[in-house]
Amino acid sequence: MTTISKSFLLVVLLLSGGVLLSGCGSADEEVVPMIRPVRYEQVFLTGGSQARTFAGTARAGAETALSFKVAGSVQQVAVKVGDRVEAGQLLATIDASDYQLRVDQAQASLAQAESQERRAAADYERVLGLYENGTASRSDLDALRAASESAAAAVRAATSQLALAQQQVRYTRLTAPTEGSVAQVSVEVNENVRAGQPVVVVASGDQPEMEVAVPDRFIAQIQEGTTTTVTFDALPGRSFNATVREVSVTATRATTYPVTVRLEAANETIRPGMAGEVTFELGASSQAERLLVPVVAVGEDRQGRFVFVVEPSADEIGIARRRPVDVGALSADGLEVIAGLTDGEIVVTAGLNTLTDGQQVRLLAR
Repeated sequence: MTTISKSFLLVVLLLSGGVLLSGCGSADEEVVPMIRPVRYEQVFLTGGSQARTFAGTARAGAETALSFKVAGSVQQVAVKVGDRVEAGQLLATIDASDYQLRVDQAQASLAQAESQERRAAADYERVLGLYENGTASRSDLDALRAASESAAAAVRAATSQLALAQQQVRYTRLTAPTEGSVAQVSVEVNENVRAGQPVVVVASGDQPEMEVAVPDRFIAQIQEGTTTTVTFDALPGRSFNATVREVSVTATRATTYPVTVRLEAANETIRPGMAGEVTFELGASSQAERLLVPVVAVGEDRQGRFVFVVEPSADEIGIARRRPVDVGALSADGLEVIAGLTDGEIVVTAGLNTLTDGQQVRLLAR
């Protein structure tokens, strides 16, 4: 074999080995599983009298976000979160030096205007006497009267400017409009704030409130005035009576509606921000309890009928688990599930045939 043939064969072998090694490297690469988005629905027992519990957070009966009416640099923050305040109590101040200079300028302008008014009034009185004696003309009298009236108007304008400047100085002090507790402080000393920027939130009102998100299938059964029971994680073993104060007509994300309940009695142990639950008694006791699911949520293969139940983890990510089910009657409201599902579970409503048991899924907002 010639030297050229040997070299050519060596190159071919090296190239072939590189390709094989490259192919082996690709096969060894870890395949990242795809998180599949799915449609879903939470299923609940219907019929009968059911206690439904929804989580929420306590808040004051009234919360007022307070701000300065003028801009400036924060000079003092006199309260902290949790402090009790009385009506008129000082909360914060901003540097008033620039506004005080405007007061000084307005006072000087007013003094000058008052001096000009006195001189104009004296000139008018003097010429009026001469006019009555016949030694001054009517035109001279009218001119001085106009000058006197103009000087008086200048005094009124300067007085208004002074009052405005003094008002702006008062606006550099932020006080509590009513008795309550400081729920939030949003600024620090030396921070520049603009007019209208929230500085302190004061929570007032003796009766605390809770806001919860209620799924659309239950919202029609909740009306203003409905009585409820509220419990708090921080107050175990205790429950509080409450009344629905407001039911939103607009759905939020995932087709839930905000519902606000107000506790019927004041309680100092309940503080804004406490986590708790609101329990509603829903449904009619004369109806039989059934668990209905959308027809598209139930699949069927050689192993029988099944659904995919999602076990939520975090950030709307969950694990789809195949679950065999026994079904009953079909109605306009859905397919009855006799066995295999429990109240409140989440089922997949689309793409069952392409899911696998244990697959990671992302819950899509409906």
